Amino acid sequence: MTSILQHLAHLQGGHLPEFTPGSVWLAGAGPGDPAHLTLGVATALHLADVIVHDALVDDRVLALAAPGAVLEFAGKRGGKPSAQQADITSRLIELARQGRRVLRLKGGDPFIFGRGGEEVAALIAAGIPFRVLPGLTSGLAALALSGMPGTMRGVNQALVLATGHGADGEGAPDWAALARLDQPILIYMGMKNLPIIAAALMEGGMQADKPAAAIAWAGTDKQRRITATLATLADTAAQAGLEAPAILVIGDIAATDFRGL
Repeated sequence: MTSILQHLAHLQGGHLPEFTPGSVWLAGAGPGDPAHLTLGVATALHLADVIVHDALVDDRVLALAAPGAVLEFAGKRGGKPSAQQADITSRLIELARQGRRVLRLKGGDPFIFGRGGEEVAALIAAGIPFRVLPGLTSGLAALALSGMPGTMRGVNQALVLATGHGADGEGAPDWAALARLDQPILIYMGMKNLPIIAAALMEGGMQADKPAAAIAWAGTDKQRRITATLATLADTAAQAGLEAPAILVIGDIAATDFRGL
């Protein structure tokens, strides 16, 4: 860790960003492997007094915390007992007011389906100083790690990020509108509602034989990828025993497989 800090200090002209007592840094841990951490997040792990982390932050990442740092679990997992968002936000404010250096560590990127915006808004309202450290969002990382280019000349001109949480409820994506775009869709938190999502996309005009894939546990030693079609993905995933967390990929890029060494 010392060599990482020295390298970052060199890049920044000899000084590290100041992690002041009483402040909160919201950081993205990326998907799994510590190799996907930014130097800034690695630095924050070394400097934080308290790390309030989500369920999907890899244990190998947490192992980079400074000796004596307190680790507080604040995971939210669909269908399982989870911390309430209001309680998490209140805890961040409480810890900051105690004069702690608080690292709010999330899997992926804190501002991509990570509720980071809600937490920043609460910190601002409470007058708590904060910094946001981007992370490699799990959707894009899952593509690269499983051999799918997010964009490819002659294949697609756009990429849509969508949430599958509450897929058929109020505030759900307009699946028919997304189907008409005919561009690849990356769906976060969509495993539970995959049959509903697939049916809605096909009802919106997307072809049943459109290439589709699911990538589970991207960036970890449990990573798995299955490939099917839009119409068969839900059954194929169920037969394979694939479970969340997973990224769903709907579109022509799902047919590619450029995995290297």
